[in-house]
Amino acid sequence: MSKSLIHVLNRAATAPRASLADWIGKPIRLTDGGFWSQFMGGVSASGKTVTVNNAMRLTAVWSCVRIISETIATLPLGLYRRLDDGGREAASDHDLHWILRSSPNSRMTSVQFWEAVVASMLLKGNAYVEIHRSGARVVALDFLMPGRVDVDADSAGNLEYWYTPRKGARRQIARENMLHIPAFSLDGQIGLSPISYGADVFGSAMSAEDVAGSTFKNGLHQTVAFEVNRTLKPEQRDEFRDYVRRISGAMNAGLSPVLEEGVTAKTIGINPIDAQLLESRQYSAEDICRFFLIDPTIIGYADKASNWGTGLEQKMLRFLTFTLRTYMRRIEEAISKHLLTPAERRSLYPEFAIEGLLRADSEARAEFYSKMTQNGIYTRDDCRMRENLPRKGGNADVLTVQSNLTPLDALGQGGDGQAVRAALQNWLTDPAPSKE
Repeated sequence: MSKSLIHVLNRAATAPRASLADWIGKPIRLTDGGFWSQFMGGVSASGKTVTVNNAMRLTAVWSCVRIISETIATLPLGLYRRLDDGGREAASDHDLHWILRSSPNSRMTSVQFWEAVVASMLLKGNAYVEIHRSGARVVALDFLMPGRVDVDADSAGNLEYWYTPRKGARRQIARENMLHIPAFSLDGQIGLSPISYGADVFGSAMSAEDVAGSTFKNGLHQTVAFEVNRTLKPEQRDEFRDYVRRISGAMNAGLSPVLEEGVTAKTIGINPIDAQLLESRQYSAEDICRFFLIDPTIIGYADKASNWGTGLEQKMLRFLTFTLRTYMRRIEEAISKHLLTPAERRSLYPEFAIEGLLRADSEARAEFYSKMTQNGIYTRDDCRMRENLPRKGGNADVLTVQSNLTPLDALGQGGDGQAVRAALQNWLTDPAPSKE
């Protein structure tokens, strides 16, 4: 079977009959937007055309994308160096540390930049960033709108990137100068677009919003049809339509209409209560949350589950573990692979500081510091540094543990505390009158 025939048969399974001729004799490429939009399904089963712009008009989509992207973007991201003793230190002497942490390019702050990157992964399934270098050194990172990036593959299967700017000619970006971060993927190279795969879910939600808007616009009234007990002439129908418009205006104004002899009003269509309008909108919001792996209560949809105490705490842990962590890890690995040389990867690595989530909770932050210092993991100066306080030095920079963690076989041996207790015991048992 020839390759061209294979192409035709593949397209026949997905493309409409009327457009099949457009694909005959042409190889399918990743840049064939028309074909792939049909294959991926840009139109939902409800008839709604789903795009990023109209999907973002849904409150659930807006909230999910915003809370994930803003949370990740506001976490500190730094470059760290592994030490020989197994510890680490911030690689503040490396230019990439400050590019990632403070200023990726001349137009964006780090929060704006990573917010756009994560939002692109959430909506389009891929984030594209152009790498600017001076020799081997990375000097800037430019975020590229995913809709302006075309991805193709050469004969060896390597990805090729083409970018169409707002002004200027379409140009190719070399693979080594492209930071491509795919989200969930089936082939490990191209991320899947939630907007395309969730077209039915988002389209259903849009339809429910349209019905709700129409229902409230009409004052929660159903469509009313008027039955006349005689056949009307064309001019009589036009006159009656004017009469109906006056009645409709009275109904919308809260007035009771007066029907003349031979006219009967009947409601047609589905009652909003029978259609379970509110329940349908609630279910659509929950379905959208499933696409983004977010508990509905996190974006403001209340349910019967507990949102206080340990219930809320477990939801936040799930949000961090199963939602935020996956995107943060993809970003960290992409930075390591594309922005660091093989030699640098042996000692340098990027990492988000998830402890930044504790900044708004002073009680949890204090408990965290207490446990870390009492168990000899942080010094007091380490905690002061994280609170943007100056170091004190001396004993404040010494690792300590609680004495009640002393091994049983070491009790009563050495130490200033044991010496004091021994001196006190001798004083109490000394019969000399000096103890008076």
